[in-house]
Amino acid sequence: MITQIRVDDRLIHGQVAVVWTKELNAPLLVVANDEAAKNEVMQMTLKMAVPNGMKLLIRSVEEAIQLFNDPRGADKRIFVIVNSVKDANKIAQNVATVETVNIANAGRFDKSDKATKTMVFPSVQLNPEELAAARELVRLDRVTCYNQVLPSNPQLSLKDALK
Repeated sequence: MITQIRVDDRLIHGQVAVVWTKELNAPLLVVANDEAAKNEVMQMTLKMAVPNGMKLLIRSVEEAIQLFNDPRGADKRIFVIVNSVKDANKIAQNVATVETVNIANAGRFDKSDKATKTMVFPSVQLNPEELAAARELVRLDRVTCYNQVLPSNPQLSLKDALK
């Protein structure tokens, strides 16, 4: 069971490693990212950020989709991290058990022209491609999409923010 897909352009960092893993009580963390799946240095860095006792898998987005659709993992609590709305949307479109997507931090470090970005939330600035993916994501009625940087923050509706 996927407890949450979190879009965070930093992937794993302090908030994710310490606060969110405890909040979601998910012993398995899956980073679904094509670049990280093939970059050994990035993998080593991500592994160092994971709390003791937590299992980390780093997979390409396609491999992650296969993993999430495998019935053998249905009873596992999984916290998924991606660094783009596009990847979160692709997973949500292809994995029927996805219920929540938290677009926490996105668009701050991509190389796109800042003039083309739309600020959806203070920590979320989306280029046209990411904005299109966000619009497609909110059309999935079975998925609740929101922005919540920390568990103590309120959940802000992505659908409302895109209006």
